[in-house]
Amino acid sequence: MTATAPREEQLWLRCTGCASLLYRKRLRRNLDVCPECGEHARLGAPERLRQLVDPGSLRLLPDRIPEADPIDFVDVLPYPHRLTAARASTGLAEGVVCATAAIGGHPVVLAVMDFRFLGGSLGCAVGELITRAAERALDDRTPLVLVTASGGARMQEGALSLMQMATVSQAIAALREAGLLTVSVLTDPTYGGVAASFATNTDLVLAESGARMGFAGPRVIRQITGRALPEGFQTADFLLRHGQVDMVVQRRSLRGRLVALLAATRAGRPARPPVPRQEPAPRRERLADDGAALVQPVGPAATSAAGDTPAVRDAWDTVRLARHPGRPTTLDYLDSVFDGFVELHGDRLGADCPAVVGGVARLSGRHVMVIGHQKGHTTAELVARNFGMASPAGHRKALRLMRLAARLGLPVITLVDTPGADPGVSAEEQGQAAAIAENILTLTVLPTPVLAVITGEGGSGGALALAVADRVLMLENAVYSVISPEGCAAILWPDRSAAPQAARALRLTAPDLCRLGVVDEVVSEPSSAAHDDPAETADRLRAALLANLLPLLDVPPAMLVRLRRQRFRRFGANRAAARAGLR
Repeated sequence: MTATAPREEQLWLRCTGCASLLYRKRLRRNLDVCPECGEHARLGAPERLRQLVDPGSLRLLPDRIPEADPIDFVDVLPYPHRLTAARASTGLAEGVVCATAAIGGHPVVLAVMDFRFLGGSLGCAVGELITRAAERALDDRTPLVLVTASGGARMQEGALSLMQMATVSQAIAALREAGLLTVSVLTDPTYGGVAASFATNTDLVLAESGARMGFAGPRVIRQITGRALPEGFQTADFLLRHGQVDMVVQRRSLRGRLVALLAATRAGRPARPPVPRQEPAPRRERLADDGAALVQPVGPAATSAAGDTPAVRDAWDTVRLARHPGRPTTLDYLDSVFDGFVELHGDRLGADCPAVVGGVARLSGRHVMVIGHQKGHTTAELVARNFGMASPAGHRKALRLMRLAARLGLPVITLVDTPGADPGVSAEEQGQAAAIAENILTLTVLPTPVLAVITGEGGSGGALALAVADRVLMLENAVYSVISPEGCAAILWPDRSAAPQAARALRLTAPDLCRLGVVDEVVSEPSSAAHDDPAETADRLRAALLANLLPLLDVPPAMLVRLRRQRFRRFGANRAAARAGLR
């Protein structure tokens, strides 16, 4: 709906669906749904809560967290100025409101996103608040209901915003393990990193009528593919037809459907007293309860070749090196770093994505499962491999191999080199967001060592789908980012020619990410770059893999999972604020 007068005089609104002029009080009585055409207007989080919860039951959870500008991001405005403006215009502290309440008499914890606040973007604060809500649901042994409305991860917080996808997903995983119901309600719009994590990895996924959801937005898909989009693409009905949601619900029926689902869940399991939650132990060099489990603290960038000092390059120059067509690919490393590689194909659901390769191999005599993105060197190879952009089948193939590795007791090594997940129409039809979300969630609980290496481009959720690991390494001239510099420039400047400036602002280089704690170790490359001396690069990578993998082999599976969860839990707002204060 669009207003015909300033906010304080909004007696009449015009429907964006049918252009009817509507009396505000009548529209509000109809839950902000046009009585003429059924268009569902977007709701702010406070109004959504009023519609869903029992009167008098709402108890807001604390939303005050440390102020943080973790990467000192500036586009045409400094990031803190954007936050101040968003708070003034919405009256909210951040882009989500979390609360305990009752719905039809059933206690729940809710996290309701608000698109008005910087597009509902997922940043460290939003991730922290939703994670705390999930932890409260675990403490209280009550269901968690998420209402999503987001354009994706928050660019202004760089890779730290990308980490929130894993942080919230592992909180969802903990609720799964405890047998507690999780429900997401998709509202308009839900895209990007939110769609590819907690919006689609809950037990139940409901879509409000008129909602749109997908990994890539329609504008991005049109720009990349040059194709017109199908009628009703990414709408709630489209999602239902393609098996991506449990149901599509009119707003007037949403509360009733939630009551029915919550009642069935409560009837199916005996009540249990709340379990006090123990705060995670601080990360330390050696665990007191298991002397064999050695965990190296995150520190300054390390190199795998004594005497080498990584060259200091401009971020945009590093982006170009990461994309160099001669840069070694996953198949190159499988030939030079590993022995006896046996490739395994297929997702067992009808497809084999060439952008992801994987199988069993040996690393200095130890059997491992290796999974990686594959680009190629020539134009023909790049096209055949879809430029390393995995389809849902690729992510599901990787998922199958991860689970197989866990059953066989094999460590998993992933090699990440992708501009991002496949943004095509068919990928959206096949559930790209949910496929990425399931990989991220599964990696948070995989009971075997996981070691990830960013070897070239680490692009957004497509990279994170293989990079939730016990240790994350990064080649010196690789990049890892929440969005491409070109995409960031087009949205925030808005001018794609500002890509070099965006690259610097995003803090996407290996030294930057090591300082932020996203990456644990930087593997140095030969003095020029990996493509100038692939053999030396392979030797350095092999040494780094062994140095990081061997200590993990002695860690019991349960402790591996615990430490991995601690690793990603620390990317919340408190850590971001602390790192900002250290600069």
